[in-house]
Amino acid sequence: MTAILAAGVVLVAALVKGSIGFGFPTVGTPLLSLVLDVKTSVVVLILPNIVMDTLQFVRRGAPMATVRRFALLLAFGAVGTVVGTRLLVALSSRTAALILGAFIVAFVGLSVTGVTLRVPHRWERWLSPVVGLLVGIVGGITNVPGTPLVIYFHALGLGKHEFVSSVAFTFVVYKLVQLAAVWYYGLLSPSLIGASLLLTLIALVGFWLGLMVQDRLEQRTFNRAVLVFLAVLGLWLVVRNLH
Repeated sequence: MTAILAAGVVLVAALVKGSIGFGFPTVGTPLLSLVLDVKTSVVVLILPNIVMDTLQFVRRGAPMATVRRFALLLAFGAVGTVVGTRLLVALSSRTAALILGAFIVAFVGLSVTGVTLRVPHRWERWLSPVVGLLVGIVGGITNVPGTPLVIYFHALGLGKHEFVSSVAFTFVVYKLVQLAAVWYYGLLSPSLIGASLLLTLIALVGFWLGLMVQDRLEQRTFNRAVLVFLAVLGLWLVVRNLH
């Protein structure tokens, strides 16, 4: 039963990612933590995320200028990912779940209130390392680096294709570092590798379906439904683990 529920979670989360370009760990990690512990949920979702973001990056493509632009963000994010993964080892599952729930609620709150953050171009050089470190730490602990990263890219005013490409590229780099970190800290056992590979195949099905949904469904309506779902889920995680 657990395996069936885990497969269903990954399918849904991948469908969301295919539909809006991000959100796989945001949806998948808390949902999977309902049937598995948070640490296991984080580990088994890394590989599916790498595969989907690689496909998304190749699909959109990105000029080398974009890669050079976010070099500092990536470098400090890699350091933050290692630090965050070390914290994941030290933290209890309850604390990790509380942090995850809090970040989901924060993400939904910003989206619902329509807060629009803008970063002047002259600030980008010194702000990118700070954001990269924060993104890495958050991603290492919760497997959800997208919340601060997506907000930052939106604040930079990136165009649609550059936005999707930048998100995909940075996610691939962070997730590769995270994969190495969880292996180093002994969180990735052989049995979890097999489970992760199987979940990757399931995720690709959901991702393909999500791309089809993106072309057919009114995006604004779908995004609102996702936000409502995340709000309920995030609040439930916080309340459950506070008690």
